[in-house]
Amino acid sequence: MRYVTFSADGRTRWGWVDGDRVRALDHLHPSLKAAIEAGALAADPLRSGDGAAFALTDITFLPLIPDPGKILCIGLNYEDHRRETGRAVVSNPTIFTRFADSQTGHLSAILRPRESAMLDYEGELAIVIGKGGRRIPAATALDHVAGYSCYNDGSVRDWQAHTIQFTPGKNFPGTGAFGPWLVTPDMFGPPGGQTIQTRLNGTVMQRATLADMIFPIGRLIEYCSTFTPLAPGDVIVTGTPGGVGVKRNPQIFMQPGDRVEVEIDGIGVLANAIAQEGAE
Repeated sequence: MRYVTFSADGRTRWGWVDGDRVRALDHLHPSLKAAIEAGALAADPLRSGDGAAFALTDITFLPLIPDPGKILCIGLNYEDHRRETGRAVVSNPTIFTRFADSQTGHLSAILRPRESAMLDYEGELAIVIGKGGRRIPAATALDHVAGYSCYNDGSVRDWQAHTIQFTPGKNFPGTGAFGPWLVTPDMFGPPGGQTIQTRLNGTVMQRATLADMIFPIGRLIEYCSTFTPLAPGDVIVTGTPGGVGVKRNPQIFMQPGDRVEVEIDGIGVLANAIAQEGAE
């Protein structure tokens, strides 16, 4: 099944996608994260509790999980991206954090901040934790996944490069697009052969398969859950392929008015326009 967080009738809601409609389920659980925490996504009776129905064209998509306890982002997790950055081969994942309030939803604008013109795209697979735990073995890690989605880990490159720490360049408001929906593991299948690509104004800028990850999903969950307990609704953003704008010659950065799309087989397309952040 596919689940979405959205705004309609002046309320933040969530529900399951039924063709070109979404059937609200917020009368059963207050949020998608709450439903995940309750283990409700595995319960088929969710369908029998359908609430109001809305056309997908009439809703405002919100970040899939607006309030995750943790967003753990993986850097340099595709070999072609590692090579284009000139980084050394490492034995463990590179991890940084993104704040929940830096996110935006499908079809909403990604904001270029006033402080920089170096806004870059990074198409990625996001995994949402369904069953929490500590020191989760890689062999059983996929049992802890509630589902998969697309992520655009928009990066303000000059701020990312101020020091060896990535955090400032990864947390400007409205730069992390998350959606459009959560696809459950039974629908997505084992991650591996699915293609991921990023398009800027219709031109393919990044393309790989999920099998090209240096550290696969099981290893990421095992590693992350060793140093911090993972909880339902936590998000791991699994890294971007090569082809980022900052490493092109000439460099390419996203401009106001551009359209960027992240597409992953079995999930769909996360699409956003680029807008200039307004003056405060």
